[in-house]
Amino acid sequence: MVVIRFARGGAKGRPFYHIVATDKQNRRDGGFIERLGYYNPIASGKEQVCNIALDRLNHWRSNGAEMSEAVERLVRSQAKKAA
Repeated sequence: MVVIRFARGGAKGRPFYHIVATDKQNRRDGGFIERLGYYNPIASGKEQVCNIALDRLNHWRSNGAEMSEAVERLVRSQAKKAA
């Protein structure tokens, strides 16, 4: 089963997350099928906090992929900001 979730990057104390489509059995930071965007929770200044390719996210969702709870919350909050 394909799942859309975070893959953690960045240094200790400075998290950075990639939003990826991956097999559910893969490790959190293991291999992935496609990178769909990123989330930078400690962005400052003019840096973007989040960037999601919604067309690719919708493509994977239409093919049966499930989103993790954290990614789903992030997508909802971005949709509210855009509206």
